[in-house]
Amino acid sequence: MKTADVPVAPAQPVVSVQPVTLAAPGRGADLQVKISAPTTGTDLPIVIFSHGFGSSLHGYGPLTDYWAAHGFVVIQPTYLDSRTLGLAQDDPRKPRFWRSRVEDAKRALDHLEVLAAAVPGLDGRLDTSRIAAAGHSFGGQTAGILLGLRVQDPQTGDSEDLSDPRITAGVLLATAGRGGDDLTPFAAENFPWLRSPSFAELTTPALVVTGDHDELPLSVRGPDWTVDPYTLAPGSESLLTLFGAEHSLGGIGGYEIKETTDEHTGRVALVQRATWAYLRHALGIEKESWAAVREELATSRHPLGRIESK
Repeated sequence: MKTADVPVAPAQPVVSVQPVTLAAPGRGADLQVKISAPTTGTDLPIVIFSHGFGSSLHGYGPLTDYWAAHGFVVIQPTYLDSRTLGLAQDDPRKPRFWRSRVEDAKRALDHLEVLAAAVPGLDGRLDTSRIAAAGHSFGGQTAGILLGLRVQDPQTGDSEDLSDPRITAGVLLATAGRGGDDLTPFAAENFPWLRSPSFAELTTPALVVTGDHDELPLSVRGPDWTVDPYTLAPGSESLLTLFGAEHSLGGIGGYEIKETTDEHTGRVALVQRATWAYLRHALGIEKESWAAVREELATSRHPLGRIESK
């Protein structure tokens, strides 16, 4: 069986609205959100997607468009670290980027009715009992916190539970691992929220996606560092490893992202199908598609990756 043979619903037309503005007192700027949904269907599950450091609601079309075309409502906030906002280097909000992202994601979920009303024909079609969090790179940590990951506040030293009970599944893409001596001096100095994460409380079901050539300047351990969210988190039930993939996992960041150095349409297609199938499995929609993806990779003569589960 080839990847193309894995069962998947036909793609539907998608409607996207951006930006939808949510008032955010005390944030310093209102929250800008993109929302995408299929034009047909009811009881649509929801994914809140967190972009990587510096990106915005305009990124990650290869993933978010795919999910929306296959039955999900996708919500994409633009976080304060986005290059589109152009915050100054000495902006006092920077040390709390990690936490403001979580607050923004929760703000978006708090206003689902407002977001749905902004999209023609979407009002009344959401299934708010099925909500997942997904994210890439820094966005993976954001999604992880919503699932139960604890991050030690660099300013207070506290490690609060900031998980959201509305979220019952997740996908963590090329996400940071352990802190401490595993970090490079550059990472420890510039991204202090990476210093002391605790994965023990991440108990919400999740799929972790890594590239076995993901050589980040943040860890001294190499690509294995991004496997930590799978090995250390009780809720991370499955790991998809992409062969030959770097941090962009073949190019999930956008259709014309020039930073991609491992561009590979096959890898992107695998991430699309595997994450879609996993989310349907973890949210209790159906399990056949996830089983089919796993079977395809296990039996292929030339697989693009492998899936292992606890």
